Amino acid sequence: MGMKILNIVAYPFIAFIVGMLYMGIARNIIGRIHRRWGPPVFQNLIDVFKLYRKREAGSHGVMFHLGPIIMVTGIVSCLYFVPLLNNGVWLKGFSFEGDLILVTYLMVLGSLGMALGVGQGGVPFGVMGVTRGLTRLIGLEIPYFIAIIVLMAHYNTASINKIMELQAGGITHWGMFKLPLAFIASLFSFWGMMGASPFDIPGAPQEVASGPATEFGGKYLALMMTSRGIFGFLKLTLWVDLFMGGAATILILIGKTFLLFLTVLFVSAVYSRFKVEQAVDFMWRYPTLIGLIALVIEMVR
Repeated sequence: MGMKILNIVAYPFIAFIVGMLYMGIARNIIGRIHRRWGPPVFQNLIDVFKLYRKREAGSHGVMFHLGPIIMVTGIVSCLYFVPLLNNGVWLKGFSFEGDLILVTYLMVLGSLGMALGVGQGGVPFGVMGVTRGLTRLIGLEIPYFIAIIVLMAHYNTASINKIMELQAGGITHWGMFKLPLAFIASLFSFWGMMGASPFDIPGAPQEVASGPATEFGGKYLALMMTSRGIFGFLKLTLWVDLFMGGAATILILIGKTFLLFLTVLFVSAVYSRFKVEQAVDFMWRYPTLIGLIALVIEMVR
């Protein structure tokens, strides 16, 4: 009982701290690439704690207040079904057969909460950002779904824990090497889900003034930043579990997630932002085709 309570408390705490530090590291590295110093690594944490102490001045109805709460609740709920470690009982999450399907659905709940809150606010930039985000979602989810189907068919299970167990035995057993085409297809979706360039369409500062975050301030902006940090770490951990064999310790988990995170940063630093139609067209053309080839190979194997 004590271990379960400790797990419940530790899960969001670890995800929040690591996720916010990664966001700080990203700002710092991007700053160095642009030949400037950038903010300190801990700046995001400092900003969030400051924002939690401030009061929200504006109000646009009940859903404006509930939207950010639904968003963070959905993301934290999803987090509990993604194992952080692949051995023992510590940080294993609420695993069961079919949890991969549940996680796939819960990952959308955060975006839904944001859309409800922003829609109530009625700010044009926010609504435009949500519309852009939902359109992008249609594009990037198809290759992701195909990759997940390939994974479930190959390992004959929809349990994240069992998929990790079947990757034990060395690096050559990892999903990224056993199913390279499915991994490549999912990697494009992963970059899109992380919201970095060239897929940073919903919150493009030069076009829609940060989009969904435009009208939020104080503790609601802090909730959105908290959700972003936790959700980022959740997605990194999920990809490590599905394609990189999971992690036996927190240090290994941080090492693997950071390597994956670096790919997001390098892609973001090199490529400029897509237009909405370009992002959907790209996702439906190349990653989807790669995913379909992986699916056909798996079916005839």
